[in-house]
Amino acid sequence: MMDHRRTEPDRNTLYGEYTLTSNRKVRCSVNLTEKDLVVQRLTSAPVGRNKVTLSLKDCIGCRAYREDDNADPAAYLAAYFYPLRRRWMSSGVSRQRVEQCFRLAALQDPLANLDEAEKWARAVRERAARQQQLRDGVLLSELSRPCRMMLLVNPQSGKGQALILYNNHIQRMFNEAGIIHTLVITERQNHARELVKEADLSQWDALVIMSGDGLLYEVINGLLERPDWEEAIRTPLGILPGGSGNALAASVHHYSGASPVSSEELLVSCGFLLCKGLVSRMDLVSIHLSSSPRLFSFLSLAWGFVADVDIESEKYRHVGAARFTVGTLVRLASLRVYKGRLAYLPASKDHNNQEGLRNNMTVPCNNQASSLTPPPVLCRPSRDSSCHNTFHNSCHSNNSLKVRRSESTPSRSATKAPSGPPDSLLVPLDQPLPANWVVVPEEDFVLMLAMYQSHLAEDLLAAPDAILDDGVIHLFYVRAGISRTALLRLFLAMEKGAHLATNCQHLVHTKTLRRLEERTNYQTQFKYFTMTCSFVRNMIKLHHTSSQTV
Repeated sequence: MMDHRRTEPDRNTLYGEYTLTSNRKVRCSVNLTEKDLVVQRLTSAPVGRNKVTLSLKDCIGCRAYREDDNADPAAYLAAYFYPLRRRWMSSGVSRQRVEQCFRLAALQDPLANLDEAEKWARAVRERAARQQQLRDGVLLSELSRPCRMMLLVNPQSGKGQALILYNNHIQRMFNEAGIIHTLVITERQNHARELVKEADLSQWDALVIMSGDGLLYEVINGLLERPDWEEAIRTPLGILPGGSGNALAASVHHYSGASPVSSEELLVSCGFLLCKGLVSRMDLVSIHLSSSPRLFSFLSLAWGFVADVDIESEKYRHVGAARFTVGTLVRLASLRVYKGRLAYLPASKDHNNQEGLRNNMTVPCNNQASSLTPPPVLCRPSRDSSCHNTFHNSCHSNNSLKVRRSESTPSRSATKAPSGPPDSLLVPLDQPLPANWVVVPEEDFVLMLAMYQSHLAEDLLAAPDAILDDGVIHLFYVRAGISRTALLRLFLAMEKGAHLATNCQHLVHTKTLRRLEERTNYQTQFKYFTMTCSFVRNMIKLHHTSSQTV
């Protein structure tokens, strides 16, 4: 059909009449505004039944092309959208793929038709990119186009379905978005860590991880072990859920404001956000152990019940995310008590006033609002602990550092100067605490959990108020004496982020916005926070064990 321009006041509107690629008998008017693509079937039926309006905010790409048939002079225009729509079989909404494909055959000249299709494709892409993406009133930055990504996939993560999920969803989405990517399949533990330490990062605009949280842990620590770590850590990082826990992916989805989703719906949501190319800062936490070099954590730090569940549920990995449910029930059946000392550095009053927050305090979680907590946390198990002590950097991850007590001396590497940003305010593990630290009286604990992102797992909203780069570490601990029923009730409430309103007198939650160290002299994609952890019992030191891929 001939392309007709409407003589309307809005000169930025493109208008044409084309046939559908799937059915050449169906003719449509196509109207492109600054914000929407409006498709109207030209039939005698009422307008509302045949009109589709697609927001350009939901568009990830558009392309023009010709088919191999030289006898056909037509060109084709395909636009790809992932709008939020109601599910077919259940309540709620999720992102669902919508493709609009049109045949342009107004002229007998194939190149002229292709030029017209390319003009439309450029207009759709440019207007989709101009849709401002705001988060809390702040405009997010975007990746350059065309974008080059290295995609690291752990084929053993979760149920071992990562490559299948890539083939079924992500490969197609990347092609639709025009993302040039190189697929790298990890073969062993620390493969990704070694790779990014040596890689020429100038070849890539972003590094994307498709696995559980552990593979991203490898990549972040590998980047910060490079001699050029200040430049390397500027590389944007992306996460696609392909493991058991998928906590960071669930957190990113949560920050987008969308309704909770899981499994492949979460993958599509994160794939959509990745294809949009939006970049935000992310908080990192610097952690010192008594028996190993410093490491960097992006999600959580756990001691006690949660860490034991993650470690002990490894044997149930074949069931995917359900491993944590099974592990929780097993650990509840033989609930342990962990003796320890917990200390933290409160936020300064000046900082709280500057942020418009009230002064720091620590209260049990009930219906009252929670209060401020410190970024650095020092954990010292007491001399009389009858249980083994477990420390876990990133809970519910596929590849994570796990630390257990053992009869060994600190490794020599622990004394080397750590790579990465300096820690100017950390308390050395072998020195007394300064007077400005708050020490929780020694008592029995069931768990200690420090969260810097919202989710502990795909279905556990542990810190509902957390944001990627808000500078907050949410500190939770549960004192001994809690019943198995009450602890189970806490975790069930955590699925909807309602655990802070359970009136549990054994649960304490504190938080802070104090940034111990925020590097502002160069543009990185994250901010630094410091945390010190130590487990000491006379001559007993921590010994690192790791049985997972990260």
